[in-house]
Amino acid sequence: MIGSYNTSNKRKAEGKDYSKPNIVMGANVQVCWEKAARYLEVEEAYVYCDENNLIMDPQKAVDLVNENTIGVCAILGSTYTGHYEDVKSLNDLLKKKNAKMGLDVMIHVDAASGGFVAPFVNPKLVWDFRLELVASINTSGHKYGMVYAGVGWAIWRSPEYLPKELVFNINYLGADQASFTLNFSKSASQVIAQYYVLIRLGRSGFKKIMDNLTIHADYLAEQLAKHGFKILSESKGKGLPLVAFCLQSPQHFTEFDIASHLRSRGWIIPAYVDTVRCSR
Repeated sequence: MIGSYNTSNKRKAEGKDYSKPNIVMGANVQVCWEKAARYLEVEEAYVYCDENNLIMDPQKAVDLVNENTIGVCAILGSTYTGHYEDVKSLNDLLKKKNAKMGLDVMIHVDAASGGFVAPFVNPKLVWDFRLELVASINTSGHKYGMVYAGVGWAIWRSPEYLPKELVFNINYLGADQASFTLNFSKSASQVIAQYYVLIRLGRSGFKKIMDNLTIHADYLAEQLAKHGFKILSESKGKGLPLVAFCLQSPQHFTEFDIASHLRSRGWIIPAYVDTVRCSR
């Protein structure tokens, strides 16, 4: 988890308490973040959303940052609506707080979905290592990377942001190599498949596919809006090429009824109610 060892080691060297690290993130994060925080005993500092703001508010996130914060997680492609969080504003606000309080809190960008979309559809969007506080980025090949489930990528700004305590050097396979994994033996098939897709399509191929997906998503959103649905997702490359929608007002049926009916016709459309995350 980003910065945890660096932050803890710094506080330990200063003779300060480092037993209760926390990570700031929007309540709309994917459940893997909740799992990681719970398993690694890191306190979750959530920015809760409301009906008018479905993603993490940068100012509210920075307000939660304190001397025990190991990092802030921003999402490039919300699990629920596909929105891109404003990483640039978060970076600028966090820079000011770091300077004011003498902190060195960094940002991790969870680009599990948007990492393979934004660079091709909206290349002017600044969310990556062009921002000085972005220390690490992850993306998933099995989403818009078009490789079957199981492959994901994590990239660090530079070697100094990956603590040496987390890297194990082994030599029992015939040569010295560094290992940074929770398990050792795993098939490389997904990596090979991802490599093939990247080489086969190239930048131009990915751009054509992602532009096409965006066009289709925008068209579907327009048609649903005409039929009275409220569109929650972004369009024209400002978010993931997906459509999130809900009913405009109380009806004699729900979103779950729609999903069930579509499923009977072979269309699997997720439906969910997430009032807890928005109301806490």
